[in-house]
Amino acid sequence: MRIDVVTIFPDYFTPLALSLLGKASATGLIEVRVHDLRAFTHDRHNTVDDTPYGGGPGMVMGPQPWGEALDSIAATNKDVRPVLVVPTPSGAVFDQGAAQAWTTDPWLVFACGRYEGIDARVAQHYVAASDWAGVREVGIGDYVLAGGEAATLVMVEAVARLLPGVVGNESSVTDDSFAAGSMAQLVEGPVYTKPQEWRGLPVPEVLLSGHHGQIADWRAGQARLRTAQMRPDLAAESATGQQGGRQV
Repeated sequence: MRIDVVTIFPDYFTPLALSLLGKASATGLIEVRVHDLRAFTHDRHNTVDDTPYGGGPGMVMGPQPWGEALDSIAATNKDVRPVLVVPTPSGAVFDQGAAQAWTTDPWLVFACGRYEGIDARVAQHYVAASDWAGVREVGIGDYVLAGGEAATLVMVEAVARLLPGVVGNESSVTDDSFAAGSMAQLVEGPVYTKPQEWRGLPVPEVLLSGHHGQIADWRAGQARLRTAQMRPDLAAESATGQQGGRQV
């Protein structure tokens, strides 16, 4: 998978060279390219924003540098059409299902907005552009960040770790919270490692039993309990789905 990121803060993405993503880049499982939006401006101040039409507070990122940056990226490979991802709190919610679905995309381009956002005509243009595979306006939660960089880091990691070969033990991602399957609406339960007792707190006996069926049942029960405690909204959705005969 190729991942391009356009931002006015390229240094924000140095974490992509670390840990699992860094190893995945080094081995060619993913290719990450970060672009400075200001390199596509033409004035002495490298201006990327202006006042909003209609008035109001803040500044809006203008379409000219974005258009040049995105056209330049798309031109590097005419054989594959990239998907433009625009992080925005007003977009659809990015979740584990989206992360899994995006693993089939060969090329994602993230546009990291700042200030009051990116001129809406940018997304409008690339929705219809023949050399692009569409636009996804998405947010990672019901809150507002200073820019799209942090959200992009979240989405890139969420998608990349699901790609074959990125995580050493691929079965570990199938047991994640929100992973696809019958437990999809549940968060993951508690996990333990050595020592067997720590500060008077023992590891649950069932995990020491070696009985895989009982361990699986215990983990499923703990997942339901933790979901009810931490995410009652998901617990309610799971109950509704089961009553309706839908696999959740």
